[in-house]
Amino acid sequence: MKPKNILVFGATGQIGRNLVRKLTKKNYKVTAVTRNIHQKGYILKTQANPGYIDIIETSIFDENKIKELISKCHVCVNLIGILYEKRKNTFNNIHKLFPGMISNFCAEYKIENLLHVSALGIDEATDSEYAKSKLDGEKEIKKNFQKALIIRPSIVYSVDDNFTTLFMTLLNRLPFFPLYYKGSTRFSPIHCTDMAEIISTIIEKNINSQTVECIGPEQITFKEIVKNLLESINKKRILVPVPLFFANLLAFFFELMPNPLLTKDQIKLLKYDNIETGNFKTNFDLKIPSKLYFKNEVNKYSYMWKDRGQFS
Repeated sequence: MKPKNILVFGATGQIGRNLVRKLTKKNYKVTAVTRNIHQKGYILKTQANPGYIDIIETSIFDENKIKELISKCHVCVNLIGILYEKRKNTFNNIHKLFPGMISNFCAEYKIENLLHVSALGIDEATDSEYAKSKLDGEKEIKKNFQKALIIRPSIVYSVDDNFTTLFMTLLNRLPFFPLYYKGSTRFSPIHCTDMAEIISTIIEKNINSQTVECIGPEQITFKEIVKNLLESINKKRILVPVPLFFANLLAFFFELMPNPLLTKDQIKLLKYDNIETGNFKTNFDLKIPSKLYFKNEVNKYSYMWKDRGQFS
């Protein structure tokens, strides 16, 4: 019996590379899609034994190629998402039009399942363009392919993220750190290996036709996250509550950078808690608990931001 072919968009990201490794260990064949095989493909070549992974270079705007790939797969996984817009990579293109396109193709070829990674907290964040585009993408998918499973994770972190690593860099360099909305926003951070395990188990159990909120084993505030990161890198910094006007002014200048550290849209998102809502099942309800705690995992790679590195 031939192994199932799992098509993964966003395979070179922090979730993607962990997911590819877990799926191939379970004897699935993975087709991993990347925009630049020379720049990022090398990351994936070590994630599986020969014969269990095909790395395909294509643009997500190449409809004919995307259609061909979906026609050959059993399960499609979409991990692609952006935090800020850049040229053709707009929220509308990435979060709405692309999921709408692939869900159409999934319905056309009657594949077994489509797993789409969205985000927690988007129902309430109606003033955020990011959140609205994520919701629009979910609606497109549900309209086109009712068997699809929507995954809404809280913040996903790891040594390869743009969250803890960015904050530890800033905390290492700045004498003070701004707290937006007094740092009271709550999160349920989930480690990328827990996320990969949840997705691979969902595929294995063929769970579909629902929305699942993926959360870590704890709830912590933004202020507690910053304090944990400071403790991990052995630093003391002044935490300063920042007025909204100043926060937006700061974001305006950050947005002038090629890769902004913060955007005005992200400041809007920070108003809303990023925890389970009670409206949908969680990974714990599906008997796929996340096991890794934020502080313990960050401590494993925080040495890179300490004064003496691994010898601190």
